[in-house]
Amino acid sequence: MRCAEPGYDAVNRAFAGCIVATIVGGLALDSLGARWSQPAVDVLAWSLFGALLWRSKPAQRTALTACLLFATAGEVVLALVWRIYDYRLGNLPLFVPPGHVLLYALGWWLCQRLPIRAMSAACALIVLSALALALTGRDQLSLALTGLFVLCMRYGPAPKLYATMFVLALAMELWGTWLGAWTWRTQAPWLGWHTLNPPFAAGAFYCALDWLVGLVRRRAPSARLVPQRPL
Repeated sequence: MRCAEPGYDAVNRAFAGCIVATIVGGLALDSLGARWSQPAVDVLAWSLFGALLWRSKPAQRTALTACLLFATAGEVVLALVWRIYDYRLGNLPLFVPPGHVLLYALGWWLCQRLPIRAMSAACALIVLSALALALTGRDQLSLALTGLFVLCMRYGPAPKLYATMFVLALAMELWGTWLGAWTWRTQAPWLGWHTLNPPFAAGAFYCALDWLVGLVRRRAPSARLVPQRPL
């Protein structure tokens, strides 16, 4: 079983490497704290986003644009309204929304190359880990987020993408928080649930984002999505 479309042909191995280098290197550059570092990362992220749009087919551009808009709205709600995490300068860096789009494109490219067994094993491990962290009181927020992840896997059209994005997002969150690019609160505001920095299931937010993008893409005239539900 593949992801829910024939292929994300805007991304090849070299371009996927550029995305990884941009995310990993960009966060490291931002963490330097120089006055020029964050603007430099902004330019880098938006330039690669522009290149991705240029390489993409019309239906893929629709998905990428929708991802950018949904990611921006989600960041405003989570970082500026809910304030469940704070960026290094207390702002919403301009490189963050296109960074979400780049991670989305990378996830599409990767998920088409992963075996179904890897997805099944990842799902089981995610659920068990979230339960263990919740029972010990270390990360109560992730139990709810894992529920969101399971809903995406069960009812969303691209389960392999969601499983891939969960793992990718966790890796990026660990790197970003280790560098101090952003910091998650020890308790979720309004809820009071304890959580880690980052929450284990932070990737569920990305799964929900990708599900929303998929809904938009399915309505695009040239979209060809085939729902697949392995659970």
